[in-house]
Amino acid sequence: MIEPVIDHPPRPLAQRLGAIIWPSFFSACVGTMVLFALVDPVELAQISWPQMDISPVMGYSIGFFGLWAMSASACTFCWLLLRPPSRFNSS
Repeated sequence: MIEPVIDHPPRPLAQRLGAIIWPSFFSACVGTMVLFALVDPVELAQISWPQMDISPVMGYSIGFFGLWAMSASACTFCWLLLRPPSRFNSS
């Protein structure tokens, strides 16, 4: 039986996390600017959660971290799809 050859050694954890966290942070920054240029966070909070009193800073924070989580999940999925097939074919 032929042993599969690993194309390259695994990347360090810091490099793998940086490849996911940095692009997702950048896209969350851009998404936050676009979203809150069009929508006021206080009005959005009154529509979404009328019983809660949310300050503008809290609204911006929730929006930013929500966009960052969505972007990070998309970057993680892309990272999983781009891994070399030799990592999966080992016995």
